[in-house]
Amino acid sequence: MRTKQEKEATDGAKVFSLKSLNKSTVWDVQENDIFRMLETADKDSELRENLRRYTDIIRSAFMIEEVKFKDHDDLDLMKKKYTKQGYKVSQVKVDEQLTITWAIKKRPIMRVTDLTYENIRHITAAKLMEVLDRNFGGGWDSLSQSIQDIIESGFDISTTTLPKDRLHKSGGMYEKKVADGYEVLEVAKGTWVEAIFAKLKPESEKPRMKFQKESDFNGDSEDDEDADLPEDDYKNHDEEDDEVEEPSTFDDEDINEDNYRTTFEIESDPDEEADGLEDYVDE
Repeated sequence: MRTKQEKEATDGAKVFSLKSLNKSTVWDVQENDIFRMLETADKDSELRENLRRYTDIIRSAFMIEEVKFKDHDDLDLMKKKYTKQGYKVSQVKVDEQLTITWAIKKRPIMRVTDLTYENIRHITAAKLMEVLDRNFGGGWDSLSQSIQDIIESGFDISTTTLPKDRLHKSGGMYEKKVADGYEVLEVAKGTWVEAIFAKLKPESEKPRMKFQKESDFNGDSEDDEDADLPEDDYKNHDEEDDEVEEPSTFDDEDINEDNYRTTFEIESDPDEEADGLEDYVDE
């Protein structure tokens, strides 16, 4: 049974054409959609002239191999070979004189190095947990900063490290995050466990520009503009308390969910939430 995200991706592919394809939306389509879109290139001179560019876009999300064969029987054998490996095989008309047979397969996302800014929003949080679990060992901090940035561009990430017997306590962070729809991965660290929580971010809204009123250009009022500034903008930072408190010391008995290394994210309840192509064919 398809997940909601997979269904939306497949259904959305019906409106795509080669001209609307880019290196992000190409992850929304499947192999059969690619062949369908390539069929339209035969009827559109502009598509034929720019086929190489569209092929490069397709190649960013799909593996493409040209199927070489001697005769019809050999073609059948090659089709079975590629189909067994998960490829879809079909003919592609390059121009009036040339028709080739392609084997196409969506690039798998198996390792953290397979994650990109283009595909990160096209996987589920559960899939992300699988990828992290397959590559881990050291926890969230073992990932390079570049990989963390890619993941956090598409997912809200929170982490916490606690003793095993405290991680699942009733009413704790673990229980609340799961109830809020987060997927969780537990990474054992001796008698402690690092919990990594992930939830797909909603589509971010484009920032709205505030245009000045015509009266502002005429010098009618400067107060109107200042009136829209948030209250924080009026704060005098010189009044902030710059004193540094002496670090407190504590032993193992003092360690709890609220004071052990935990990254924080800004949410509605900050006291509870803790964070921390080349040729047409692949060689």
